Order: sequence, then structure tokens, then C-alpha cells
Amino acid sequence: MKRWMMMLPLAAFLVVAVFLYRGLYLDPAELPSAMIGKPFPEFSLPSVQGDKTLTRADLLGKPALVNVWATWCISCRVEHPVLNKLAERGVVIYGINYKDVNADALKWLAEFHNPYLLDVRDEDGSLGLNLGVYGAPETFFIDAKGIIRDKYVGVIDEVIWREQLAAKYQALVDEAKP
Repeated sequence: MKRWMMMLPLAAFLVVAVFLYRGLYLDPAELPSAMIGKPFPEFSLPSVQGDKTLTRADLLGKPALVNVWATWCISCRVEHPVLNKLAERGVVIYGINYKDVNADALKWLAEFHNPYLLDVRDEDGSLGLNLGVYGAPETFFIDAKGIIRDKYVGVIDEVIWREQLAAKYQALVDEAKP
């Protein structure tokens, strides 16, 4: 009995080590989302510009990216120029300004340009919570009916867009054509 008790810490360590070792080879951008295949959550929140209240209905009608961003997010600053280029190419992008100070968001958009057709102000993070957001940046792909079809966690750069995401977006666009 005494020998077995001495081996218990070693066995526990080995189990933990196996789980940690496995984690080294997982892609952090592939966080699972329970929202895939479900409608974008209902919400009623002000726009960042403060000129209107936005709802889920405002996001319907065409496939789009819904980008969760914030001024406190360093990675969002890296991603933002790419989003501007995508918007210039005709990619529909809606923004969710997540847990941010609205004055900072307005300053950011004035300084770095605004790629978002609509920009939802989610100061308390309620919409982000309903979406299962881990942080920023995160980008959801929605179809024309507002169904979440995919999610990407992390910075979208030109390579990620070209090699991983452009085809997913284009498939949604093609699917929406009559």
C-alpha cells in the first residue's frame, strides 16, 4: 500500500503531462463554437456612431463577415488595414465594438478608417457573450439569412484571407445568388 501511494503523484504528473503535450499541437484559431449553424443572436444595441439602434434584422440580406474588435486589442490594430482592403474589394463587413469606450472607438474609426457597413456598440459585452466570444479579434461568417456558418479566431491578414477564408466567404456569396 505504501509503495502505491508513492507512485500516485508520478501517475498524476504523467497524465497532466500527456494533456499538456497534446495541447502543444492544437491550433488556437480553431476554437469550437456552439453557434455554428445557428441564427445570429437577437440584439438591440446602439451603433458606434450613436445615430440608430441596430438589431439582428439589420444584418440580414447578404452574406457578411461580423468582426468583433476593440481599441484595446493590439491584434485588432494589425488586422484593421486588411479589413479596410477587403471592404474596398466589396466584402461585406459588420463590426461589433466589444467592451470598449465609445469615444475611443469613434477616434479609432476616424483615424484608421471604417471598413464596417454597420458597427454595433457592445459596451457591456452582452452580444459577445451570446456569441460565445473569447476575445478580440474574432470573425463570424453569416449567410444572407443570418445563420452563422463559420468562425475565425485571431488576426485576419492577407495570407489567412487568401489561403483560408476567401473561399468560405465566396461560397456564401455564390450560395446567395438566385
